[in-house]
Amino acid sequence: MELTNRPRRLRRTEEIRRLCRETRLSPDALIYPIFVDEALSGVRPIPSLPGQNHYGLDSVCQAVEECLAHGVSRCILFGLPAHKDACGSSAWVERGVIQEAVRAIKAKYPAFCVITDVCMCEYTDHGHCGILCGHDVDNDQTLDILSRIAVSHAAAGADMVAPSDMMDGHVAALRRALDENGYQNTAIMAYSAKYASAFYGPFREAAGSAPAFGDRKSYQMDPHNRKEALRECALDAAEGADILMVKPALSYLDVIRECADTFDLPLCAYSVSGEYAMIKSAAAAGLVDERRILCETALSVFRAGANMLITYYAKELADAIRQGEIG
Repeated sequence: MELTNRPRRLRRTEEIRRLCRETRLSPDALIYPIFVDEALSGVRPIPSLPGQNHYGLDSVCQAVEECLAHGVSRCILFGLPAHKDACGSSAWVERGVIQEAVRAIKAKYPAFCVITDVCMCEYTDHGHCGILCGHDVDNDQTLDILSRIAVSHAAAGADMVAPSDMMDGHVAALRRALDENGYQNTAIMAYSAKYASAFYGPFREAAGSAPAFGDRKSYQMDPHNRKEALRECALDAAEGADILMVKPALSYLDVIRECADTFDLPLCAYSVSGEYAMIKSAAAAGLVDERRILCETALSVFRAGANMLITYYAKELADAIRQGEIG
């Protein structure tokens, strides 16, 4: 048969396939979530997230050491405070769990990039992401609290703050507060398109952040909406966000693609706890090859247009990239 075009020529050997790849992964694009429990000493496994742990302030550097051993040099911190109240006051105190974790990490590993989650759900006794007015979250009162949290994280040495609350105007409020307090160089990674997703279940158990009543649909995005994500990203970009984010990742690859095509800012995706737990469960049941699945799903996120990925599989992915299984 006379064929001029034979695409299989470029698939013939592993070396040719690697040469012609359109999407390339790097450990530099991976961010590992770390849970720090103020009341804990040592390390405790997280039942809802097999393979993941809670770390005490005395062991948080162990988590960083493990990251570095795999070639991962960036993390995002989530805190479990010893005390909760209606206004989440533990979130912004000088010696709070995240503030102390940042100091501990930076004292031992000053070059390690530390991003901090800025929200209130882990710190409030009602589990919502802001100040309540009745059963509703008061957007504008919450902005004042979020600003205090962000400044306290920056003062502790965080490289970047990541507001995950989905309040209107939160990026502008944080940027203003950071700048006014001398933290002009502290970057903001905005959870711009954060959907009200069923994929967050294991995280809420791990972080102790499930709402005591109702849900978060009045402030997180409706999963039916695509164009709204573009609007949210545009608002965050205009307010001074340095990085935009789509969360979750796998069910929103179309949104990642559109946001990547529309905005010039770096784009992060968050492969959330439910995505991780499903792969873990399927692998434990012998239904899938865990290593290949975790590589393929991560690849899909980067192929969709993400520049970086928050993932519980960051260490395994870094290993796979180094070993030539993906990359």
